[in-house]
Amino acid sequence: MAEATLQARLHDDSTVAVEVHGRGPVVLLPVNPRPVEGPQAEELRRWGADPALGRTLIDGLSDVFRVVAFDYEGHLLQVPKPDTLTPANVVGDLLAVADAAGADRFAYYGYSWLAAAGLQLGIRSDRVAALVMGGFPPLDGPYGPMLQVTTATHEMAVANSASPADTATASAASEEPSDEPAGEPDWSQVQVTLTEAQTRQFLTLYQALQGFDDRAAQTRLSCPRLCFVCSADEITYDERWGGVQVSLAGPVIGRRAELEALGWEVRVLEGLDHTQAMQAAQVLPIMRPWLISSLGEIVE
Repeated sequence: MAEATLQARLHDDSTVAVEVHGRGPVVLLPVNPRPVEGPQAEELRRWGADPALGRTLIDGLSDVFRVVAFDYEGHLLQVPKPDTLTPANVVGDLLAVADAAGADRFAYYGYSWLAAAGLQLGIRSDRVAALVMGGFPPLDGPYGPMLQVTTATHEMAVANSASPADTATASAASEEPSDEPAGEPDWSQVQVTLTEAQTRQFLTLYQALQGFDDRAAQTRLSCPRLCFVCSADEITYDERWGGVQVSLAGPVIGRRAELEALGWEVRVLEGLDHTQAMQAAQVLPIMRPWLISSLGEIVE
């Protein structure tokens, strides 16, 4: 049970629910605090994901920290921001959540694109007391390939909107049980069921990030920082998705010494894929002791 449930007003004047759990130094977690149920939960389990991931992370930290949890990604799917999801506005949204919780200083943890958002937060605000990036490299990030993937996704969403009958068929087919083993999805079989507006907001984000120099940005980071990836986090998309490879592990493994020299603590999880490495059983043993060490002297 949340000790407090708040509302944060975002850049487009919409609001997102914010749950506060525990006491201590503040940790911002952009996760869904409520376990997913029903068919969607079964689909998550099929891909090796925990439907209660957000809740598990909260429970694993709230005995030591004041956890501020909010389902930012879920909010974006419910209230898309197709023309305004820029890096500056994402950072503004994250700071609005901190403001709603009364947190002047805070740690932040994000995984995948939410880790990339955390990097933007860290270089644009001096309020970040510690930064944890999972599943996205702080240096040599795949911003170009991700633009290609999001462009292809948006194009498929546009095509689907012109053929609603086909979209309905695709959606139904994608929900049928599968004998595939849990793990990364087979991207040649995945159907796009997101709307044009839902996909365009991420196209807007990655378009705005094309000029971003993450190497030059390192000098603007002063807080303690940790990054982790799984060694098998290399995603190859077929021609439907732009025919690109998104390398998330390569830049971290290949530039580990450089990252450490720049002030990052680096962890590599051997043999895991993108989905497996975001599960609480992998994240908490890395993040919890590091946050305790990094935030031990910070008092809200």
